[in-house]
Amino acid sequence: MDPRQHLPESRRHFCTTAGAGFGSLALAALLDGDGAAGRRLLAAEAPAADPLAARAPPREPRAKAVIFLFMFGGPSQIDLFDFKPELAARDGQTVDNEFRIGATTKAVLQASRRAFARHGESGLWCSDALPHLARHVDKLALVRSLYTDSFAHGSALLQANCGRILQGHPSVGSWVTYGLGTENADLPGYVVMLDPRGGPTGGAPNWAAGYMPAAYQGTLIRPTGAAIDNLAPPPGISRQAQRDGIDLINRLNAAHAAGREHASELAARIRSYELAFAMQLAAPEALDLAGESAETLALYGVDEPKPDWHPLALGPATFGRQCLLARRLVERGVRFVQIYSGGGPAGGQNTWDGHHGIEENLRLHCPEVDRPIAALLTDLARRGLLDSTLVVWGGEFGRMPVTETFNTGGKPGGRDHNPRGFTYFLAGGGVKGGTAYGATDDFGERAVENPRHLRDLHATILHLLGLDHRRLTYFHGGLAEKLTGVLPAQPIGAVIA
Repeated sequence: MDPRQHLPESRRHFCTTAGAGFGSLALAALLDGDGAAGRRLLAAEAPAADPLAARAPPREPRAKAVIFLFMFGGPSQIDLFDFKPELAARDGQTVDNEFRIGATTKAVLQASRRAFARHGESGLWCSDALPHLARHVDKLALVRSLYTDSFAHGSALLQANCGRILQGHPSVGSWVTYGLGTENADLPGYVVMLDPRGGPTGGAPNWAAGYMPAAYQGTLIRPTGAAIDNLAPPPGISRQAQRDGIDLINRLNAAHAAGREHASELAARIRSYELAFAMQLAAPEALDLAGESAETLALYGVDEPKPDWHPLALGPATFGRQCLLARRLVERGVRFVQIYSGGGPAGGQNTWDGHHGIEENLRLHCPEVDRPIAALLTDLARRGLLDSTLVVWGGEFGRMPVTETFNTGGKPGGRDHNPRGFTYFLAGGGVKGGTAYGATDDFGERAVENPRHLRDLHATILHLLGLDHRRLTYFHGGLAEKLTGVLPAQPIGAVIA
């Protein structure tokens, strides 16, 4: 017996169900035709026993998988992709700078110390901080006019990953796997890899499923030690004994789930047992680089020794190994892979948070990702995977064009957070390579030409996967929730091929 059948009807439930007459059907048809009240994709539409069953998107996709390269801390757009000659000409001049919302102070303009040049047939600007990636600019679509809502790492990270500045909402990877499922039932649909120096501010909520079923959360693969906890079976337990035990647990869970279809955690738990059992065979093979050629390992910099010039320097080996794993995972049907560069407490040189000297920060982190990202683009292309894999690069915000003193105790040379104008790039599945869209002002501080909120970037990612950000909804708390929220959003059409 369902105890809810004997509870008084709530006002919310009454309002939700009261519009069942023919008038509401006509209104719904009109709204649907206008795109305002599109079809809800509910988890219940997936087989109850497998919420990650593969589903076709509502329209032809340009990409089937996403690799999201996240530069935690906020990479400096004006030192990497956003060349500003006016800033160079006015280096050292004092200007008014809004270093926090509503708080303005005098600050000194700080030009980039990097050398910029045009590259490729497209002539896109790239600095000498990324020499390997500069050779691939014709594959990139640079969006140089993004902005976000928060100056703070925690809330800005959540907005970049989950569309909102508050915890509790599903991450981009969760929305993608909710909408499309996975192509390989023996591996997670959504994988996250962290920097060995630590995780991002806020931790797991950045890859959580929020109010969605737990099956859609990211699976963490660690950079050191055991990649996945408890992957090997316990000593003395045969695979058949495991299979028998899981079958019994699943039968008991299925019996308990009968009549409790609203409890999505049960379906997620049943699938988690099956996935864990399958991963004991599939994951070790997917994570094993022994079968890769020496040329491929060298391409990614996997065997490069750790630099000794700085205690925080990693060199390309770690991120290169993770990028190679990402290629292997999407090759095997994993839908969404996110890799973090930079980790641990924000504010230090362990992340891209260049408060304490932007030059030292760039020297630390650019060589860690430059060769691996170039290798990833090369490797995906030569394997015929780039056309079906969307590569996304960026962070939670960018950096200011002035010398920072607020967080450095007076030490010059750093750059503070800048949420008002920063750069992302996209490459691969359905992206128009060799494209630069939007612009910041003469100093690189504020988006002034075609400014686009991060929700537009999220809408673009979903669009390239064949999903409509307005129609991919999840009913929660009386609302048809969306990744892009309630404010208007549009895919960035200029970067779509």
